[in-house]
Amino acid sequence: MADSHRSQAEEWLAQDPDPDTRAELTALLERAGKDGSVDGDAAAARAELADRFGSRLEFGTAGLRGAMGAGPNRMNRVTVMRAAAGLASWLGPGRTVVIGYDARHKSDVFARDTAEVLTGAGLRALLLPRPMPTPLLAFAVRDTGADAGVMVTASHNPPQDNGYKVYLRGEYDGGRYDGSQIVPPVDAEISAAIDAVGPVGSLPLGDGGELLDEGVLERYLDAVTALPLGPARAVGVVYTPMHGVGGETLLAAFARAGFPPPAVVAEQAEPDPDFPTVAFPNPEEPGALDLALAQGTRTGADLIIANDPDADRCAVALPAEGRHLTGDEVGALLAEHVLRNTAGADRLVVTSIVSSSILARIAAAHGVHHAETLTGFKWLARAGGPGERNIYGYEEALGYCVGSDGGRPVHDKDGISAALAVAGLAAEARRGGRTLRDLLDEQAAAYGVHATEQLSVRVERLAEIAAAMRRLRAEPPAELAERAVVRAEDFGEGGVDGLPPSDVLRYRLNGPGSTARVIVRPSGTEPKLKCYLEVVRPVDPAEGVAAARARAADELAALRAAVTALLGLGAAGA
Repeated sequence: MADSHRSQAEEWLAQDPDPDTRAELTALLERAGKDGSVDGDAAAARAELADRFGSRLEFGTAGLRGAMGAGPNRMNRVTVMRAAAGLASWLGPGRTVVIGYDARHKSDVFARDTAEVLTGAGLRALLLPRPMPTPLLAFAVRDTGADAGVMVTASHNPPQDNGYKVYLRGEYDGGRYDGSQIVPPVDAEISAAIDAVGPVGSLPLGDGGELLDEGVLERYLDAVTALPLGPARAVGVVYTPMHGVGGETLLAAFARAGFPPPAVVAEQAEPDPDFPTVAFPNPEEPGALDLALAQGTRTGADLIIANDPDADRCAVALPAEGRHLTGDEVGALLAEHVLRNTAGADRLVVTSIVSSSILARIAAAHGVHHAETLTGFKWLARAGGPGERNIYGYEEALGYCVGSDGGRPVHDKDGISAALAVAGLAAEARRGGRTLRDLLDEQAAAYGVHATEQLSVRVERLAEIAAAMRRLRAEPPAELAERAVVRAEDFGEGGVDGLPPSDVLRYRLNGPGSTARVIVRPSGTEPKLKCYLEVVRPVDPAEGVAAARARAADELAALRAAVTALLGLGAAGA
């Protein structure tokens, strides 16, 4: 162990206000012993110290997110207090910040620390009344007229993680924010302010801020139940909040909108930061919806709806078929549902570059504006220019932002309002003797089969991802799955489709009777390399949708195999 890591750890101990992380770090230092020891446990402890103190969590457009523990490369009270102090310095005194938090380990403590640092710096801190969904924090920023918001959450990450997201409202660096997540250059400016913060023990601390009352929840419920949900209400739903904080809010929203109460998966109904029934608390992960699907099949429910732990994402499954709908399938269905229930030539629908291209065809058919952005609702929520009204946005990772003629109550993805819209869509289909599967087949007949899939490679060392991206840039493929790569695009330098620079590669391919697309990028929140595949095949009326789906599925499987071989990292499904 380098002497610098030991001295850094000892300096950390001197300022750490958390007895839990102090005890953890003290034990780690004792295990590490002195440099030069050949003991295996000591060597492992020294490697752990090097990981914790050899780098730090980077503050970016996703804020902070990482494993809990002592050290600058972990989420802990010192890291959070430094982040709050940097944000306070960047905003300046007199500003108002709303603070929300989920039910993960230490989230409430991190929220209180944030409030004390902000008030100590001369800012006003408003706290949500208890652990609540991320969309409610995004709503509260606008509802209270605050200048900024902080949400303590690691969303769908594993139990050992936590995180810190920042929202803004107002004019900053020439850009307008209205309760949306930060984008460059604001992230770099806040990061620099965090770097300038000294020892947290010298920070002036104020009180715990002001506790908001239940009125903020009531106004949120009024707003989301006023969205375009359609007139039908008869639908049978099995719901799981995935051990997160969405359950209370979703049930209240369904009741206020007039839907029958969903049957909640009992084993996953209450918030639990250990997420005991799932390997990963992410509804995209294999097995995450098994309990809900089993209950839905047993009870004959029309559909399964799941939120991730902070309820900003919404997953949908069909128990009659025993399968999940992809984010692209739900995104396409909701797009037409929203467009049927709103009006105006200025309507804009938005998706990300990694999501299906079907939204462009839907927009053209409805005569509305369409745009694509970089990945993340920090970009999607801000899309739109003069004469464009952003009423709907989605990305394939189960994120949806539903608006109306009166605007969007949340300028971020919102798993509660999306769940309401899905329920309304399913009820409308059921009243007409159809199912969501029928609606998907109708879209395929109209726009072609858009078969999509995501590959994810989880790695131990982030250097593996960087190396893979360098290799692809140096040697781009000329062919994949016997399809010619007709265009290879590198978003790294910016300018592709007028978008800012991003570490993304896109390949467009042609083949007999269909087109295809492959997009590769590192995850912004997890140690993963992500690949997004799409095959688009028109439907021959003489053969029908089923035949086109079967061909597209075979072509997608071949493309998956080719991309897996290209990556050479043991790619697996998301």
